[in-house]
Formats: sequence, C-alpha cells, structure tokens
Amino acid sequence: MRPETDVTENDLRHLLNEWDPLGVADDVQDEYDCMLVPLLQRLRGGADQTGICEFLRHELKDHFGLDPLGSRPDAMAARVVAWWAAAETADGTGCL
Repeated sequence: MRPETDVTENDLRHLLNEWDPLGVADDVQDEYDCMLVPLLQRLRGGADQTGICEFLRHELKDHFGLDPLGSRPDAMAARVVAWWAAAETADGTGCL
C-alpha cells in the first residue's frame, strides 16, 4: 500500500468518526473502516455526491440497521466529496 493511501484512509476514517452515526467513535476508532475501501473506490471512480449519498444510506440502513434520515447521509456525502476534491487538488496529481 502506498504511504499516501494510508494518509487518505486515515483522513477518511477521521471524517467518518466525526460523523459517527452510531455514537461509538470515542470508544471504537475503526467502527466505520468497513466503508473506507468502498468509499475510496467510488471516489476514485468519479462518484458524485448523489452516488456517495446512496452508498451511505445503504450502509446505514442495511449494514448498521439505522434510519438513514436521522444520520443525514446527504450532509456527510457533501462533506466527503468536498474533502476528496480538496485532497486531489492538494496532491497535485489528481490521483489519490
């Protein structure tokens, strides 16, 4: 794994833990790691905010058993897409 991939995964993990739809991130730092690779694959594949939101809604409902609306996946999708765009710009290559 490339070092920048580790940094990218850690940054995304931090975002997911700040969102913390289960309310457990203070105790379990890797609770949302199951979403890291699928999210990064979607982002690298050019997924837009709608695609990321759909993925998050699915995970909240089908994987975690939560009501997606209460966790605001739309707001989190916007945050993830904005973070990704900024990370790509900062990288300078457009390839994270």
